[in-house]
Amino acid sequence: MPVGGEKEYYLASACAELYAPPSAYVALYGLTIQQTFLRGVLEKVGVQPEIQRIGRYKSAGDQLGRKSMSNEVKEMLGALLDNIYGNWLDTVSSTHGKKKEEIEEFVNSGVYQVERLKKEGWITDLLYDDQVMTMLKERVGQNDKKSLRMVDYSKYSRVRKSTLGIGGGGDLIAVIRASGSITRTRSGLSVSSSGIIAEQLIKKIRTVRESEKYKAVILRIDSPGGDALASDLMWREIRLLAESKPVVASMSDVAASGGYYMAMAAPVIVAEKLTLTGSIGVITGKFILQKLYERIDFNKEILSRGRYAELNAADQRPLRPDEAELFEKSAQNAYASFRDKAAMSRSMSIDQMETVAQGRVWSGQDAASRGLVDSLGGFSQALAIAKQRAKIPQDKKVRLVEISKASPTLPEILSGIGGSVLGVDRVVKGVLQDVTSLNGVQARMDGILFERLENMPGENQLFLLVKEITNYFG
Repeated sequence: MPVGGEKEYYLASACAELYAPPSAYVALYGLTIQQTFLRGVLEKVGVQPEIQRIGRYKSAGDQLGRKSMSNEVKEMLGALLDNIYGNWLDTVSSTHGKKKEEIEEFVNSGVYQVERLKKEGWITDLLYDDQVMTMLKERVGQNDKKSLRMVDYSKYSRVRKSTLGIGGGGDLIAVIRASGSITRTRSGLSVSSSGIIAEQLIKKIRTVRESEKYKAVILRIDSPGGDALASDLMWREIRLLAESKPVVASMSDVAASGGYYMAMAAPVIVAEKLTLTGSIGVITGKFILQKLYERIDFNKEILSRGRYAELNAADQRPLRPDEAELFEKSAQNAYASFRDKAAMSRSMSIDQMETVAQGRVWSGQDAASRGLVDSLGGFSQALAIAKQRAKIPQDKKVRLVEISKASPTLPEILSGIGGSVLGVDRVVKGVLQDVTSLNGVQARMDGILFERLENMPGENQLFLLVKEITNYFG
């Protein structure tokens, strides 16, 4: 391991031995969670966010609507960070046979010297790659000068399914994968069009429901949420599916907000200890561009019929009081529907669900202790439960049938940004529209889209855009 931090060392701790070159840079300083805020920048360019979030902990949209974290969000993120850091300390301490307190004290001393890591037993030895290869040759008894025969990852990962008891003959178990942001239909203009597209996934769910060849279904979810209506439509279809055969929801990294909406339709939910889940809350929003339009000398006029016809169309003026009231009621209604269905799905009272809802994101471990999750574990655990509920003996082989494979979720949405004033208006509206959706209520996990934007290919495009706009307006 020539370079690494907490994440890389965590993965490496699963190995029996760990080597690093003498010049390696391995920094173990601790973990952080950070959030960026654009409200001040938006004000400078004349964009006013009108964001309605329901749930004290629902922070999706805060990057646009606030200038700092709320106390509730600090509480929520602090609890998540405690879980993640605690798990890191537990795992590392168990691999070293040391107390958790010793590991924490070591990290708090500021660790970066590989010599110290070797001395304290964090790495096995300081060796260059060629020295590691020579050592491995000696271990396998290869004395010639030929290169050591290696098996690359692509070949190593081709484990025969039969060796895992999931290949060949036997009963069929369907695997439906739902990965990415949730939308109702595919749109060539939508950032989210390559994630979970409800109309397509519903067709696949119905196909499985109508087939008698599948003995059980595993719904594998990795989603921060998205369109609330799309989430509800899929919830209904999964409920119907569960009436015909056993269904187990298996949560991956994230199954929050709309992702949890889908999962709660299954009679059994399985999550990893650090799965991000919950976030039972909604957000909706629009952007008032009056000042931006004035600055760029852009005019927009609307003719309408109906008291609220301009609620979504009019971005050149603030909301009227009656429009703002309707705006809030719409979000409140969506939240109540989400919360009440979650309560019904998890056999809780409304009051009980309210204590764990409010848009709060939980770790899988905390979600399990609060009744939002039934069992902790990965896909193997979900498979074992599916076999049990389908009355298939655990030692009997089954065949997994992939119905819906995961699709990519992070296209380069900001590529090709132009520098024209009209382009600025178009791009700003396009980016903001996808974050909080001007077209409907969202059940989206807090901050996920922006966190992923910051780590995607072309990660600096958004911030270059902001810089471009602020430079233009002086």
